[in-house]
Amino acid sequence: MRYLVVLLFIAFSSQAAAPKDFSSAKKMLRSLFPSQSTTWYCGCTFRWQGDKAKLDLAACGYKVRKNVQRAQRLEWEHVVPAQQFGHQMACWQQGGRDLCERKDAAFSRIEGDLYNLRPAIGEVNGDRAHYRFVELADKPTPYGACDMEIDHQRELVEPRDAIKGDIARIYFYMIDRYKVPVTERELQLFRQWDKQDPVDGPERELNLRIARVMGWPNRFVTGDTHASELSTEPLPSAQSASQSRQDRANPTQSAVVGNKKSKKYHKQGCAGFSQVSEANRVWFDSEAQAQASGYVKAGNCQ
Repeated sequence: MRYLVVLLFIAFSSQAAAPKDFSSAKKMLRSLFPSQSTTWYCGCTFRWQGDKAKLDLAACGYKVRKNVQRAQRLEWEHVVPAQQFGHQMACWQQGGRDLCERKDAAFSRIEGDLYNLRPAIGEVNGDRAHYRFVELADKPTPYGACDMEIDHQRELVEPRDAIKGDIARIYFYMIDRYKVPVTERELQLFRQWDKQDPVDGPERELNLRIARVMGWPNRFVTGDTHASELSTEPLPSAQSASQSRQDRANPTQSAVVGNKKSKKYHKQGCAGFSQVSEANRVWFDSEAQAQASGYVKAGNCQ
């Protein structure tokens, strides 16, 4: 298998032109997902009409939850959210995603990595946001026949079974290549999904198409690298990191408070620490815990 991957790498490298950013990546994705491809989370068929995609929502039983206009639009979803791979970068902490896109070439390359991008119904893409993947117990789907379960209060999401293994292998790739931080609980879940939903023919074919552009394959799809070889430093789980103040025995002793609305956190002693409204407060034991949950330090807190 390793010999095959070496040959593939040589073949792909000779014609590779990996996108330098998200904007250039979107121009390449149409050829990777031609007409009659399906959306990532809902499996709805779409076809291209000029530069726009026509979604067949009725055929797949999709029910609009709230945003009719965005539900008609095809968007490109980052399976591993930009916040998850960007929040530890200096550009993100200084000015969020916008600054990273304008000033940080390394962030832009990661944001434009084709292995992490999939076509999605705009409304679902917007609802998923940066929510972490989990298994949700008996959570009803808000999208009709589309089996996408979302817990907005805890910022968690469970996708349909058919793509769970694909999601896991995308995460493995991003962890391996870009050192994207995940919790030990997440890594265990993705290993479980990897086993439950093994690589199939369409996933291998897509991997080959993307490799011809990127210059290298996702080795977790080719089988050259395995999830057992990955490791991560233990981090607070997404669920424990988002516990409310009421769930903590003595919240006033916590060193860091986050603002659920702005997604910024304040250390004890900073001007904004006591100014976060009760309704928006999320308590953390450390800056690392806040950052692992997708929060960034407030600009007025040094």
